[in-house]
Parts: sequence; structure tokens; C-alpha cells
Amino acid sequence: MKTLTRSLLFVTLFALTGAIQAQTIKIGHVDSNEIMNLMPERTEIENKLRTFEQQLEDELRTMMGEYQKKVMDYQDNMATMSNLIKQSKEKEITDLQNRIQDFNQNAEAEYGEKRVELLTPLIDKVKKAIEDVGKEKGYAYILDAATGVLLHIGTGANDLTADVKAKLNIK
Repeated sequence: MKTLTRSLLFVTLFALTGAIQAQTIKIGHVDSNEIMNLMPERTEIENKLRTFEQQLEDELRTMMGEYQKKVMDYQDNMATMSNLIKQSKEKEITDLQNRIQDFNQNAEAEYGEKRVELLTPLIDKVKKAIEDVGKEKGYAYILDAATGVLLHIGTGANDLTADVKAKLNIK
């Protein structure tokens, strides 16, 4: 992934070479990971995520305890059960096992959604600050050193998309 990111960065910089010869273009970089880790809101977000994760784990632990209890009860009393009761207990155990699997999958998805929900305002705040700094300092491009993503395109930037499409005879 880093190789691909570096390759894209190299291609981007290479494409800008002609433009750099015609004018001075300011290119900057930031480390978004460093910035995000220093944000005061980060600790509060991490605490909320930990609490949410703990709630999910507690519920899963409760379900697992119930499952183990049902399995133990079934195994202990299996010899004295009629076929109808055995089938009923087996179905209960299977249903509970399926509920546990479903809960686990849904919990992972819900945790991911909660993480995005809590981090999005912080990410937007950092993006806006980067955008503002880029405008104030006259940068044409600001790259994220942590990810290789282009975070800011200023007014001095040259968009060569149309030229490349023309070269490839595409619209």
C-alpha cells in the first residue's frame, strides 16, 4: 500500500514538473496521525468507544454464559430426556448459537459505525484547519505524509485532467 501511495505521489509530482517550471508552486505536507493524536477531543472519543465496546462485550459474555449453561444442562440430563425434549433443547441451543453469531457480526458493524460517527467531526475539524492553512499560506497542494492523500488543492494548482483525457481521446 505504501509503495502504491509513493508511486502515486511520484506520478503527481512528475506531472507537476512542467507547471513548476512555469511558476513556483508551493507544496506542503502534514502528518494527520500526529495531529489527530494530539487533539484534546481524541481522549474523550476513545473513552466513549471503550465504554461502547465494553457494553457490547458484556452482552456477548451474558449470551455466552447462557449458552454454556444450556449446553451443560443438556449434557447432564440427556440420558433422562425424551426424544421430543432432546430435540427441543437442541433447537434452543442451536438458536442461541445463531443469535450469538448474529450479535457478534452486528456488534462489529455497529462498533465501526459508532467509531465513524464519533471521529467524523474531529476529522472534519482537522481537514478544515489544513484547508485554512493552505489558503492562508498560499499552498497549491498539501499532502498527508501519514497516508499520501492529497488534502488541499489551492487556487494555484493546475488540474491536468482535461489534458490527459484529450491525450487519451476520451470525454
